[in-house]
Amino acid sequence: MRRLRLTAPAPTDLGIELLGVPVGSPVEAELRLEAVMEGVLASGQARVRLRGECARCLDPVEDELEVQLQELYVYPESDAEEHEAGRLDGELLDLEPVLRDSVVLALPFQPLCEPDCLGLCVDCGARLSDDPAHAHDESIDPRWAALSGLKTTEAGEAASTDEE
Repeated sequence: MRRLRLTAPAPTDLGIELLGVPVGSPVEAELRLEAVMEGVLASGQARVRLRGECARCLDPVEDELEVQLQELYVYPESDAEEHEAGRLDGELLDLEPVLRDSVVLALPFQPLCEPDCLGLCVDCGARLSDDPAHAHDESIDPRWAALSGLKTTEAGEAASTDEE
């Protein structure tokens, strides 16, 4: 068994549309490599910095994430299926696929800047967390807009006939 601490630059496209690990930012990993009959079992954790935007208000979001890693890397002569385990290349093993899987699966589907983020106003785009009392006059359905004009005209005519 061997314990290993390493820091490597983050690969490209490590994340989802709204949140991810910036390319080249440090990925810190603490690993335990164990010799087993089939090959080498790599297990441990990795820490990454995240950067993206809130799904509700589009404000910047920055966070850290720690994920657990575990993968069996089999010897080249092993009869294990390719999709079941990674392969050793001499004394080298590729941690990028297991890191990518662990990080992407641990990311929130809709990242938020705050747990109670109110988002943006659907009418004007104002940030509702900045102004919780934000409101608009009741909007009129465009299909009924012509009838609302008749209603105000009739009300005006009725008021003028009552005055006479």
